[in-house]
Amino acid sequence: MTGSTITGTLEDSGRTLVLRRTCWVTAERLWSALTDAAELGQWFGTWAGDPEQGTVAVTMNAEPGDAAPQDFVIHRCRPGEALTVSSETGLGTWRLTLLLVTSEDGTALEFRHEDLDRSQLAQIGPGWEWYLDRLAAVLAGTPLPGIAEFEAAFGPQGAAYAALLTDVS
Repeated sequence: MTGSTITGTLEDSGRTLVLRRTCWVTAERLWSALTDAAELGQWFGTWAGDPEQGTVAVTMNAEPGDAAPQDFVIHRCRPGEALTVSSETGLGTWRLTLLLVTSEDGTALEFRHEDLDRSQLAQIGPGWEWYLDRLAAVLAGTPLPGIAEFEAAFGPQGAAYAALLTDVS
C-alpha cells in the first residue's frame, strides 16, 4: 500500500495525473483484472453492456452508498496493451488511459487521468491511489484497503497532491 506517500505525478502542464504500479503478474492477468466485469468488480465496480458497441455502464461498488451506473465511452482498446475511456461525472468529463508494458519484472501499469480539472486534484489523486492499491491487493491475494483505510491513509494525501500544482505553470 502506498499509504501516506503519493505516487502520482503531473504532466502536460498539470493537465494529466499519472500513477504507475508494477504488478507481479502477466499482462494478460492484469488486463483481465482491469476489463473483466467480475474481476473489476472485486476492486472498483462492475460493468454491463456490450463493449463492441463502444460504451459500457460502470457501477462503482467500493465506496459507501449505492452508486448509479455511469456510461463509459471506449475510445481505444488494445487488449493487453492499452485502454482509453471517458465518462461524464459530477466533476466533469474524466478521460482515463491505462497502459500496460511487460518486462522481466512483471507488468507495469501506467494510469493516466487526462484533461484533469486541477481544482479537483486534492480529491482525485488520493482516490486513484486507493483504487490502484485495491487492484494490487486483488492481484496479490491480500486484503483490500477499505473506506477506513482510505480515510486514515489516503484522504490525507490531498495536501501533497495539491502541492504538486505549485511546480506546474
